[in-house]
Amino acid sequence: MTQSTQSTNTRELYLAAAEVVAKLVAAPEVAAGWLEASALPKLSVQGLAGHLAGQIFFIPAMLAEPVPVEPVISIHEYYARVSWIGSDIDSPFNQAIRTGGEQDAAGGPGDLAERVATCVKELRATLPAAPDRAVRRPTWGPWSISFDDFVTSRLLEVVVHSDDLAYSVGIPTPEFPPAAVETVVDLLSRIALRRHGATDVLRALSRAERAPASISAL
Repeated sequence: MTQSTQSTNTRELYLAAAEVVAKLVAAPEVAAGWLEASALPKLSVQGLAGHLAGQIFFIPAMLAEPVPVEPVISIHEYYARVSWIGSDIDSPFNQAIRTGGEQDAAGGPGDLAERVATCVKELRATLPAAPDRAVRRPTWGPWSISFDDFVTSRLLEVVVHSDDLAYSVGIPTPEFPPAAVETVVDLLSRIALRRHGATDVLRALSRAERAPASISAL
């Protein structure tokens, strides 16, 4: 697969997933449970919906940032370096995630659903032709990643948190394109290998009788 073909596939998978998110955020069950606790500790349905929507808003926001000068690393190296994986729920990073989610959804369920739908429509027009430049968040260390790898990382967030949100409000988890799920599972598997080691991951996937209690990637 050429770089151009891989880029196109990544972006198409993300756009398909983003359209699923737009429908999920607009579900009446989400609005009905807006102020209730979500399935994630210390996070309301409002905050979770806002955090999920943020994975859509992130894409145009990153493209609007200046091109970073920090060296580009692979997506797998990125997940090996970030400090938030496995961090305490009350760490500054996780507190900021909760606050950001609540703020993104502060306008209410209708406002959030409309903003997500508008952003997805705009991305459908602009994302396919966007340059695969380097991108970087200020909270990262002295590195950047390619834009397409960032899109892939948002795909992981979208798939995982869509399940969280659907479960929180008692509706079926939405279906994503099989290739999108495979991409996410591949990333999660690699993260789990680093966190738990080969033996535990192999046993969890093949030997229930001696599998560890968890091989959670995140």
